[in-house]
Amino acid sequence: MSLQVIWSLFNAHPAKLINVLALLFACPGGWLLHATRRREQRAMANLQAQSRNRSVDQPLLLLDVATLRMNRFFYRFGFACLALALLVSWVSTWV
Repeated sequence: MSLQVIWSLFNAHPAKLINVLALLFACPGGWLLHATRRREQRAMANLQAQSRNRSVDQPLLLLDVATLRMNRFFYRFGFACLALALLVSWVSTWV
């Protein structure tokens, strides 16, 4: 019975349901970008706090390569989710 209701909603309002799908792509993508940016800012603040306690002749503290690669991957994935949501939203205007 519920499958028939879903199918009748799709037949009645296909553009709205396609926009809901776009929203389901956009929200996690936006959250991922926000969370990655916050994680990056916290790590940089932590490095600055550690650098204040070091003497001048010691080298600067930098983020490790794995963390930089992980942040870069999450940024790419988040932007890909937002691009996919935009594409799906554009598709809904043709329906």
